Amino acid sequence: MSQNIQALFNPLKLGSIVLPNRIMMSALTRNRARNTIPTDNLVEYYTQRARGGAGLIVSEGTLISRQGTEWQHAPGIWSAEQVAGWKKVTDAVHANDSFIYSQLWHVGRVGHPDAPEQKLAGTPVYAPSAISARGGSFRFLPGNPGYVTPTEVPDPNVIIEQFKQAAINAKEAGFDGVELHGANGYLVTQFLDYNSNKRTDQWGGSVENRSRFGLEVLRALTSVFGRNVGVKLSPSGGYNDVGMELQDTLDTYRYFITEADKLGLSYFVLARYAPTEVDGKQRATEHDVLESYRSYIKDPETKLFLNYGLTPEEGAKLIEEGKIDGASFGRHWISHPDVTKRIKFGKPLDTPVNYMNVYSPGEDGRWDVGYTDYPEAQYD
Repeated sequence: MSQNIQALFNPLKLGSIVLPNRIMMSALTRNRARNTIPTDNLVEYYTQRARGGAGLIVSEGTLISRQGTEWQHAPGIWSAEQVAGWKKVTDAVHANDSFIYSQLWHVGRVGHPDAPEQKLAGTPVYAPSAISARGGSFRFLPGNPGYVTPTEVPDPNVIIEQFKQAAINAKEAGFDGVELHGANGYLVTQFLDYNSNKRTDQWGGSVENRSRFGLEVLRALTSVFGRNVGVKLSPSGGYNDVGMELQDTLDTYRYFITEADKLGLSYFVLARYAPTEVDGKQRATEHDVLESYRSYIKDPETKLFLNYGLTPEEGAKLIEEGKIDGASFGRHWISHPDVTKRIKFGKPLDTPVNYMNVYSPGEDGRWDVGYTDYPEAQYD
C-alpha cells in the first residue's frame, strides 16, 4: 500500500461501532427496488460493495413514506415487507465484515402528483411552502413534466413522526444506524432555505425557525439510535433549485451544525460545492465547506466526512491534516464494486459508468445491467 493513502486505512470509531477503514460509500439512488421493496438484486449489489471493502455503506435514499416518493422503484422502509427485504441486505453486509446505515429520505416538493407511488399515497405533494422548484423532468411520466406547485405541509410534526417510525423500522431491519438526508434540495433543505420556506409560523422565517424541522428530525432519530445517527448536508445548494446568498448560507448552516452537534451524532457529511444551473442560470453558492463549517463541530466523538469529487490521495491528505475524519465516495462505487480494495492495492478506478442504466433497469428489462454486472479488478 502506498504511504500517501495510509490514512484512509486507519480504523475509526463511529458511534458504537469501529470501522475497519475510513472509506464511506455514499448514498446512491439506483431505483432497483421493485415497487419500493428491496429484492435479491439489492442484496447482491450491497454484498458486492461490502466484499469490496467499504468501511461504512450508506444505503441509497430510503423513503420514509409513500407520500415522499420522487422516482419509481426507489426503496422504502415504512412496511413490514420492506423491512424484511432490508434485513436480507444488512445480514449480507455484516456477513462480509462491513457496516451499513440507512439514509432516510423525503423528497418534499420535488415529487409529482402523477407519479405512481404518489398517487397510491392519496396525499398531496408536501413542502414547507406552496412554492414550486424550477426545472425538473419526470422522464417516466407522459410528456416529461417538470415540478409543480406543492401543498404546504399543515403540521410538520406528522412527518417528524414518520422519520422516527422509519428509524424504528431501520433498527428492526438490522441497520447499524441512520443518516438523515439533509442535502440536495430535498425536504430538510427546503425547510432550511428561505427561497423554498416562506412560512410565518414556528417553522419559518428566522434561521432558528427554518432549522427547527431538521433538528427535530435528528432528535427523533437519536431517540431511537442514540449516537448512531449521521446527517448529510450540501450547504452550497444548487441541486433541485435551492441556494441562498453567501452570508445567509453561512449563518444558516453554521447555526444548524452548531445545534445538531449538541445532539451527540456519529457524523456529519458535507458535500462540496458543485456548479449547478437551473433554467440556464448558476444556482449554487460557491464556498469552501471545510473552511466555513469544520470549526463548528465541537463534539470530539462526532466525525466529519467530505463528499464530492475527492480522490483517494486528497482524502488521505485531509485526514492526515485533521481536517476530516473520513472520505465519502459516490460515483466510483457505481462502476467499481471493489473501490476500497482497488485503492489499497493500487488498481485504477477507471471502469466507465453506464449512464444509460444508472437510474433504471437495463436492456430488455434486465435489472442487473448497469447495476451488479460491473467487474472487480484482478487481484493476485
